[in-house]
Amino acid sequence: MSQNQRIAERNERVKWFLQDRFGMFIHWGLYAIPARGEWVRNGERISVEDYQPYFDSFQPDRYNPKEWARAAKQAGMKYAVLTAKHHDGFCLFDSQLTDYKSTNACGRDLVREFLDAFREEGLKVGLYYSLIDWHHEDYPAYGDLHHPMRDNSAYQRDPKTFPRYLEYMHGQVRELLENYGKLDIMWFDFSYGEMSGEKWKATELVQMIRDIQPHLITDNRLEVNHGRSSIMTTDPSFYAGDFASPEQIIPTAGLTDDEGNSIPWEACITLNNNWGYAANDTTYKSAATVIRKLVECVSKNGNLLLNVGPNAQGEIPAESLRILAEVGEWMQANGDSIYGCVNADLPKPDWGRYTKKGNKVYAHLLEQNVGPIHLPGLAGKIKHARLLSDGSEVFLSLPWNAEQFSVDAFMNFGRPEHYTYLLPDERNTVVELTLLDE
Repeated sequence: MSQNQRIAERNERVKWFLQDRFGMFIHWGLYAIPARGEWVRNGERISVEDYQPYFDSFQPDRYNPKEWARAAKQAGMKYAVLTAKHHDGFCLFDSQLTDYKSTNACGRDLVREFLDAFREEGLKVGLYYSLIDWHHEDYPAYGDLHHPMRDNSAYQRDPKTFPRYLEYMHGQVRELLENYGKLDIMWFDFSYGEMSGEKWKATELVQMIRDIQPHLITDNRLEVNHGRSSIMTTDPSFYAGDFASPEQIIPTAGLTDDEGNSIPWEACITLNNNWGYAANDTTYKSAATVIRKLVECVSKNGNLLLNVGPNAQGEIPAESLRILAEVGEWMQANGDSIYGCVNADLPKPDWGRYTKKGNKVYAHLLEQNVGPIHLPGLAGKIKHARLLSDGSEVFLSLPWNAEQFSVDAFMNFGRPEHYTYLLPDERNTVVELTLLDE
């Protein structure tokens, strides 16, 4: 298959992804009990034996994925990704290849319950699967870059046994593909150093995915995710993934390949500062910040995957739910400026950002203006303007105080148009500009 064909197939697979734009990431596992983040084993050098009490006491009695699904849907999210297995190796699904799983810890297949609940709400579903495994006896430990026992020579592993881990890892991915119905995303995490690409038998792994669920999309982390992966070239590898996954950052100008063509991407960002539940982390992003960062992603042809970390009982923290509800209130009124929208190919305005869909340009006003609001790049192109949230008219004119230095387009929320009017929504006021037929 030629590279052009491969890219064309990728573009077909991601059509829904580029339409939906907003998803929920859920990091949940045994690490919710110590409540110091999902890398607690790494940071505190916790051995398998010392981590075992968390397995023995894991009883998420308040886990109700239907509530999670409703919260995601009400927030305007269209898809969700759950950690089926994180780096600690604990599986939230009923794998037949290990005893280190939720069905043995709490008697529940947490992944199946998640998938059923989110599908019932009409949301697309994805599963995160860690390529790394700090529990498996054949995964590199002593001398590894990230393993909790990296400095303990007693955990020296024979490299000849690593193929057994690969067999296990591939087998678990096969279980998820064959036993849990249609999946929309397989979110792998992560590669580093020599632990990248064919070290994972990546071609074989992706071919299995294509054979079993050919529609499914994958991220780019089978390749090293620090630096520039081949998805950002005109010659992506077979396992380069269907979308790039910048973490805790929004690219300055979106992501493109070597020829400047936009590639699918999704910024994965935490709602506070940790992926897994951290009881003392109260540094939450406001609803306004989430809304504005979602708009920024879409204005650069990207998606936002926003993470929540449920607690040990299985509850999404109340503050996370409050923020999601406020985001959802804004999305209910302004979602048309997000779903299916792309970069508007216009100069970035001083007051905010543009998104675009068809003959509609959406002006996202993030900053209070003084006097008339300048619409750079749209002179002579606008048929009419309205406030997206309620459909009310927004006035288009060239006020007297703008004539002396510009013949571009201007708008305002009242008359006279040279006055300053408060933004109807301080978080993000969206004006829908319908363009004239070209």
